[in-house]
Amino acid sequence: MQEPGVSRAVFMGVGTVAQEWAKAFYNSKAWKKCRDAYKDSTIDQLCEKCREPGDEVHHKTWLTPENINDPYITLAWDNLELLCHECHSIEHNRKHDALRDDVMFDARGDLVKAN
Repeated sequence: MQEPGVSRAVFMGVGTVAQEWAKAFYNSKAWKKCRDAYKDSTIDQLCEKCREPGDEVHHKTWLTPENINDPYITLAWDNLELLCHECHSIEHNRKHDALRDDVMFDARGDLVKAN
């Protein structure tokens, strides 16, 4: 589940999960140019957390309706990091507490009653 008022987007733009208010930004030439230049600036194009191939440029400070028009947040390289899909998912999911404590995922990924 995504926090209301917070946007997520994938580096390549494929399968983008963005709030309606963020779609214009993520489709803008400014973002695409910044995103591509940031990725190209990394020598090895590896995830900055785990060193696997990086494919998603992540905003360290999440974008919100309040900051979406602030280029010091949206386009500043010091607010960006290149992540692999797995680390990007972890980054976004760790921001949320569990909604329920009576269920969990088993080893196969199935939802089961918590012990």
